[in-house]
Amino acid sequence: MRNSRLSKSLLGITLSASLLLSANLVLSPQAVHAASVTTATATSTALKANSILATGKQYMGVRYQFGAPKGSTRSFDCSSFTQYVYGKSGVNLPRSSQAQSHVGTYVPRNQLQPGDLVFFYSPIHHVGIYMGNGKILHTYGSPGVTISDLNSNWWSSHYSTARRVL
Repeated sequence: MRNSRLSKSLLGITLSASLLLSANLVLSPQAVHAASVTTATATSTALKANSILATGKQYMGVRYQFGAPKGSTRSFDCSSFTQYVYGKSGVNLPRSSQAQSHVGTYVPRNQLQPGDLVFFYSPIHHVGIYMGNGKILHTYGSPGVTISDLNSNWWSSHYSTARRVL
């Protein structure tokens, strides 16, 4: 009986080792490495987007001023706001919303992710940061830095394009 149990254990270990070696032949080290690099990049991008959004939210209510000076946190216009909060996370953006609309890569509206820049009007003269769940963080007029619903009639009808810069 003892011999039988030992034989079964050895058989189980041998089968497990065979399956493991077979899996290693099927899943090459390059495929495993590529998958882990992709996952790490996605995680890094999500962390950076969260950092940008957290930085931007710290300025909720800061007044809007057209042509606000670069680097000022006493007032923002839409593009100085995006330039400032992205800059805090090491992402350099040009000063104007029109120029910002040419950096990064185009993103279809149905594929927006937190941290994407969203642009409004034609020609473009407003920019905000997509937060997820149809919300944007941006600044304009009397509310100053605020959160708006991208899917509301007004913002939705003035939506122009989006760019991914992360």
